[in-house]
Amino acid sequence: MNKKNSAVIFYARLIGAFFLLAFVAYGFGSQLFASEDNPTKILGALLIVTNSLMVLSIGILLRKTLKQYNPLVANIYLFTRIFEAVALSSVIVVTFLKGNVSKDLGYIFGMLVLGIGSIPMCLTLHKRKIAPSWLALWGAIGYTIFAFGMLMELFGYEWSMYLLGPGGLWEVTFAIWLLIRGSKNVKPEIG
Repeated sequence: MNKKNSAVIFYARLIGAFFLLAFVAYGFGSQLFASEDNPTKILGALLIVTNSLMVLSIGILLRKTLKQYNPLVANIYLFTRIFEAVALSSVIVVTFLKGNVSKDLGYIFGMLVLGIGSIPMCLTLHKRKIAPSWLALWGAIGYTIFAFGMLMELFGYEWSMYLLGPGGLWEVTFAIWLLIRGSKNVKPEIG
């Protein structure tokens, strides 16, 4: 295996790992951050920031792959992940500054932008055969449903919990695919 191939495998596995670890970091982080115990709250805040750093890393690394096929989609996806990272971390700032803004608003906007901005990425994965068709199309459909649920949250309908499944399961499946099989297809520009 040459140096470039081993770098491609490393990046694919790193992206997959970040997808999975981001779930864990935000899931535990948001639960711990809700605590009234200050050390527990601080640990939760650190996990939320860690999630945001992984989300940002996903955007940077996938942009390297996507820009080879569609530079506009690559930049949209990077912006999506930057927005998500900032929006998810905003709950920390709002809480510590004792702001009057809903703590859920950052999450809702972050997930709405993630859903909308990930649709073109999934369609590019499909069109350019970067991922299997079934996986790429599942992502596009899952993120559409996901974004719709978040949009309904903004209008006061608590639907998002019922509509998160397809997009969330896609992220887990895509991550596992990257860890196991995706290394041949995910080719970040090296150098």
